[in-house]
Amino acid sequence: MPHSDRHAFEAYKKNSHKNVNEFTNGEQARGSCGSHPLAQAAGQWQRQARRAREEAYLREQEAEKAAAVSSGAESVSALPCSAAEQQGDRSAGREEVSPPLPSSWRKAGREEVLAWRRPARRSSASPVPAQEEPSLSERRLNKVIAEAGCCSRRKADELIFAGRVAVNGEVETHAGRRICPDDEVSVDGKPLAGAQQMLYLMLHKPVHVVSTAADPQGRQTVLSLVARAYPGVRLFPVGRLDYFSEGLILLTNDGRLAQRLMHPRHHLPKEYEVLVRNVVTQKALQSMRSGMRLAEGEELLPVEVTARSTSSGCTLLRMVLRQGVNRQIRRMCRDLGLTILRLRRVAIGPLQLGKLGTGQYRLLEEAELAALRRAVGLR
Repeated sequence: MPHSDRHAFEAYKKNSHKNVNEFTNGEQARGSCGSHPLAQAAGQWQRQARRAREEAYLREQEAEKAAAVSSGAESVSALPCSAAEQQGDRSAGREEVSPPLPSSWRKAGREEVLAWRRPARRSSASPVPAQEEPSLSERRLNKVIAEAGCCSRRKADELIFAGRVAVNGEVETHAGRRICPDDEVSVDGKPLAGAQQMLYLMLHKPVHVVSTAADPQGRQTVLSLVARAYPGVRLFPVGRLDYFSEGLILLTNDGRLAQRLMHPRHHLPKEYEVLVRNVVTQKALQSMRSGMRLAEGEELLPVEVTARSTSSGCTLLRMVLRQGVNRQIRRMCRDLGLTILRLRRVAIGPLQLGKLGTGQYRLLEEAELAALRRAVGLR
């Protein structure tokens, strides 16, 4: 046992209210030493201490003999191992579990013994190898394919797993492979184009136009309205507008922003102008403002609504919705017995449709884009 360890153990015995020997003797006198858990732990601790003292004594004797023979010319580590050391080497692979410490120790003795039992710190000569961090210029393979406008990131994963993507001429089947700027990526043997510029378009969707990227029935989509101006750019609509509704819809190729805008956690308020036939009663308005239950059983949040009569005898409702229930306005008016003549979305969060004509579109201004990103928690 090293000198520091032996001194720590002696300090423990000196500072304890009851040392291990006294505890063991007391339990033996009562005839319960063999069964009591603390007595067993004390006995194990005593045996370990005795073995440590014997080994320390043998090492000191060998060191003194070596110093006398070599007269300081040789180091202790150069001498042959003693029988006790050889026995220690043979038992080095067996890890001993220290017994639980008695609760009656004083604070000073407990801290010293805990310091003795604490494992040694790792030597600075053999530091733990640090994990190599990816370079900021490297990007995941599926993200590179998606940003090039080839397909979505999920579809890119399917292409990679199918073995249709190659990096520097070799087939790559791991979607998480990181790509350097000078790597050559090809899909189905065709070189991949560079990353597309992020676009953010505001479109005034007309009625009888589908707000999806494609329609199996062959109807006109919102993307067909901007296809000529931005050929080869993979845009997609953010959210939905009913086939018979018109108004503001956002088109972009920024998947991160689109995900935030469509996530319920960042749901932005949307404002609509709804022209209904005849006069709307105060009871119907109060039902909207207090929150309705639809005929299908869905609970709706309160809707901010104001009403204004028109010269034709109809009522123009201005409604602000804060949840994304499918066809919410039309189902509300149906349950209240109101007939919708026109439904137009005029605002999404900080974006205002303004005087943008039906079927027209424009790029978002920098201030509009910055406000939109702040609204969904992006910088």
